[in-house]
Amino acid sequence: MSGREHGHELPLPHPVPPAAHVVPPTQPHSNSNDHLEVVPGFERENLQGWIPELATEADIRAVIEKAFDYRGDVTITRKNGSLLTGYLFDRRVGKTLNDSAIRLMLASSNERPAIPYSEIAGIAFTGRDTAAGKTYEAWVKKYWESRAKGEKNISIVPEALE
Repeated sequence: MSGREHGHELPLPHPVPPAAHVVPPTQPHSNSNDHLEVVPGFERENLQGWIPELATEADIRAVIEKAFDYRGDVTITRKNGSLLTGYLFDRRVGKTLNDSAIRLMLASSNERPAIPYSEIAGIAFTGRDTAAGKTYEAWVKKYWESRAKGEKNISIVPEALE
């Protein structure tokens, strides 16, 4: 294992877009302990639209880790100028950039190309983050809004995929 799941969080030497923050409901709920069910959320990076600079090997490795955790498509610019857009679903971390590679599920075909880190000139977070705004805290906020309107039998209903 490598990267975040093994406890290695690579720092970025350049700025990351500001984090999105979900605020739990602030209205007190009288005559019940329902307000105790709401716990504070956590900061989450909003990477959609971000085009980081890849100046060093550390930058490349750190941005690839962010792209691996991202729930939308990324656009890879190769050093030869070609572009590939898709979901980064796999990365193999080696000792050098030549030994390391990413794999994409391309948006335009069923191909799953492997691209060595050494061939990557740029990464842009171009696709919509499909999980943005779909946190537990967002659901709780919708729950309390529905409950305040007097709705009954409120349940979690997934949004339709595009």
